[in-house]
Amino acid sequence: MTDPADSNAAPSATSTPTSPASTVGETRSRSSSSVARRSELTTEQGKTAIADSVVAKIAGLACREIDGVYEMGAGLSRTLGVLKDKLPMGGSQPTAGRGVHVEVGERQAAVDLDIVVVYGVSIVDVANAVRENVIGRVEAMTGLEVTEVNVTVDDVYLGELEEPSEPRVQ
Repeated sequence: MTDPADSNAAPSATSTPTSPASTVGETRSRSSSSVARRSELTTEQGKTAIADSVVAKIAGLACREIDGVYEMGAGLSRTLGVLKDKLPMGGSQPTAGRGVHVEVGERQAAVDLDIVVVYGVSIVDVANAVRENVIGRVEAMTGLEVTEVNVTVDDVYLGELEEPSEPRVQ
């Protein structure tokens, strides 16, 4: 990952999906307003600091908005998250930051995502759509420049193709 505090990185020239429920490939150009917002974090009246957990939640929710992303998290964290979600007090929504690791500096952020994609979708298209949506949402909501979004596909969800496992003992 690049250093999020590095101020010499050029702004990204990617685009963001047009709506939260955007499908892969629907994009629009990012406006220059996100560039102007970056300078608003430090003003004459004070400084705004944004916690890593806030950026992680925004990135996680932005990732889940993309069609083709089935789940987030790798291995044990995903398994534990599913178990937690099934508990009565676990909540009905998945943990927004699961599968997300961020590094946040004063003006920049870098994001790593672990995802599970649906079988049959183009992994390249899903990863690009995720990257664009995460950059757009984080920059629009926080004013931070996102220097990179690394997407790791940890699994493929087979849906109905997965055969239910028979219990060994009845």
